[in-house]
Amino acid sequence: MSRRVLLCLSSLSAFSFAWAAPPAPTQNSPLPMRQVFAPLALPDASNRYRSGSGLPGPDYWQNRVDYGIQARIDTASHVLHGDETVTYTNNSPDALDELWVQLDQNIYKEGARSGYANPERHPHYTDGMTIERVALIQNGHETPLKPLISDTRMQVRLPSALAAHGGKLKLHVVWHHTIPGVWGGRTAVTPVKDGDIYEVAQWYPRLNVYDDKRGWDTLPYLGQEFFLDYGDFDYAITVPWNFTVVGSGALTNPQDVLTAAERSRLAEAGRSDKRVMIRNLQDVTDPSSHAARSGEKTWRFHMQNTRDVSFAASPAFLWDAAKIDLPPLSPAPGMKPVPRLAMSVYPREGIGTQKWDRSTEYVKHAIEYFSEQWFPYPWPNAVNLGGHGAGMEYPGIVFDGYEDHDAQLFWISTHELGHGWFPMIVGTNERRDAFMDEGFNTFIDAYASQHFNHGEYAPKKDSEFAPKTGRPADDIIPILTDPNAPSLMTPSELVAEKYRHSVTYFKSAYGLMLLREQILGPDRFDPAFRRYIRAWSFRHPGPSDFFRFMSSETGEDLTWFWRGWYFENWWPDYALDKASYVDNDPKKGVEIVVRNKGKLLLPVVLRLDYADGTHAERRIPTESWYLHDHVTVAFPGGPTLSRAVLDPDHALPEPDRSDNVRNLDTTAHP
Repeated sequence: MSRRVLLCLSSLSAFSFAWAAPPAPTQNSPLPMRQVFAPLALPDASNRYRSGSGLPGPDYWQNRVDYGIQARIDTASHVLHGDETVTYTNNSPDALDELWVQLDQNIYKEGARSGYANPERHPHYTDGMTIERVALIQNGHETPLKPLISDTRMQVRLPSALAAHGGKLKLHVVWHHTIPGVWGGRTAVTPVKDGDIYEVAQWYPRLNVYDDKRGWDTLPYLGQEFFLDYGDFDYAITVPWNFTVVGSGALTNPQDVLTAAERSRLAEAGRSDKRVMIRNLQDVTDPSSHAARSGEKTWRFHMQNTRDVSFAASPAFLWDAAKIDLPPLSPAPGMKPVPRLAMSVYPREGIGTQKWDRSTEYVKHAIEYFSEQWFPYPWPNAVNLGGHGAGMEYPGIVFDGYEDHDAQLFWISTHELGHGWFPMIVGTNERRDAFMDEGFNTFIDAYASQHFNHGEYAPKKDSEFAPKTGRPADDIIPILTDPNAPSLMTPSELVAEKYRHSVTYFKSAYGLMLLREQILGPDRFDPAFRRYIRAWSFRHPGPSDFFRFMSSETGEDLTWFWRGWYFENWWPDYALDKASYVDNDPKKGVEIVVRNKGKLLLPVVLRLDYADGTHAERRIPTESWYLHDHVTVAFPGGPTLSRAVLDPDHALPEPDRSDNVRNLDTTAHP
């Protein structure tokens, strides 16, 4: 039986650690260490809004947007008609003479910038979002305003500036747009056997963010993702009588749109860890299963402290639910707390024991696991929609594919639900810094795969993470060594589709995994990451805030790691130069010479395997390479040495491992 002996630099005086003289620099030498460890200028300077510790500063501010929306879908024409009142609160120190509004549906308009930037995504067109009316509401009266529309942005010039430090206004907007077919991607109409599925997102005029970093952040929508302020939403969706609607937040008028049987089943689901069918296949084909049998129904929803809302509607939905093991929550102000539910809606095409029959099990696990491990889920319900397969996230609801099954359904559901934390709770700017939502979310997903049902779907191995083998240290190598691969700090829209998953998702997620497992350890990383989420919940951190926070909170100068992994595509490369007995006598000890040939100087484990089956380990820290590219590690005398191994657990992303193993050098040690 072998035994594992961990030997610590600081506590075992029998070990010595000697420096080799630095070699004369040559053309083929690694990058000078003074450059690897040089100070790093982060993109944003610290100030009173964003502190040097990475926390929000004492004067941090953020504007607020509250929405009241009424919408109706004309199912004959697929046109959504909308009417919204926006309450905008200017908490900034600046008076605002204009508002900027996002009209994301204009991405589908012929001639849109997105059609030139990403032509492959636009096989068809709509007329985009037609703005019928924009007006300022003051003292119950409306003053019409003439907006200026530029692609996916609308500028609204105000008749008088909105005061700083808490000034408020109400804006009334009336619009309509055609909901695209399946080619719409994240918002679409998908035909199935029992009717159309409407997946409706980016569907209402949304205020752009005004912040301390750029003022109005008005990047056009080219097909990537979003950046939004927080507020409360009341929204109502009017659809034909035989439609079921699910959406972000909580349904606030179940007595108007659900049958007594459906309401009873929902109450049962609130007490059940297993799914309860709210609407089954028989209900889908039975007109009497609806609360009305003609005309239209209006479904009303409320969601607090969210950056967005989306919904889905269809006559084809099966619907099941189970309780989420979190404290009950009030659906809306003045309503009593009720159990929170994990829900799934999908057409008959999704039925199957390894298909959507298990979706709610996956939803329940994701919300409970992420809540326990990182930050409590703040909203009433979590819905997984089986639609045409956009694989897209919104607060409280995610859009997945009814054809997904087995591990793929688990991975995509867990990933999209994980976005509830990044960027729905931690409100990063997806249009600029996609790695901070996709990568951070993929990081927590990978651990969720290990946690679910004793690792039923572990390791995570899909297009988002370690796609070839499930071993990230191996699968990341082609990206690190690809001279054309972009860095993580590349603006989102400039990352080619070829690299989007491998860099923005995989590399970002694996960077956090290296930070947690190889640099800091879970005992330091986990509390720091939890506090980062808590400190920036419902706020807008940028990369500089994260980098500063993790260095400060963990007590570690991580400049070298931020530079090598995030700003560059560097990798570690270590070699065993010599393994020999002192004076050729095992009793006098062993000396191992380790050389650094790389630029990403991750801590590396050196293990000695002895002939009697035992082994000893030393961890060589990053600081070893400050002034040297060789170190000599001395072990005390002991059993006969079998071999020396660097990174024995294959934990580091090292492209060339040919010189990581060395047998005993029987020549005399010089």
